[in-house]
Amino acid sequence: MLTMARALMGNPRILLLDEPTEGLAPKIVDTVKKVILEIHDLGMAILLVEQNMKVAVKIAGRFYVMSKGTIVFQGTTHELQEAHEIRQKYLEV
Repeated sequence: MLTMARALMGNPRILLLDEPTEGLAPKIVDTVKKVILEIHDLGMAILLVEQNMKVAVKIAGRFYVMSKGTIVFQGTTHELQEAHEIRQKYLEV
C-alpha cells in the first residue's frame, strides 16, 4: 500500500503493479484489490502482473498470458474464460 501511494505521488499516467497481493493475508488482499479498483475508477491506467487469477479477473479488463517471453493469449475476461486450452495449459494447476 505504501509503495502504491509513493508511486501515485508523482502523478503517473500509468501505474505498474508487480504481484501486489503476493504473500498477503486474504483480508489484506481484499483491501489491496479495492484500492486498485478505486485508483482505476479515478481514470488511472494500470498494468497488473498477477498470478492470483481470482484477483486478476476481478480487476483486469484485458488479459495477456505469456510463456517464455512470448504472448500466447490476449483478450477480454470473457475471451479468457472461453479459451479452455490456454487456461488448462498455462493457468490451471
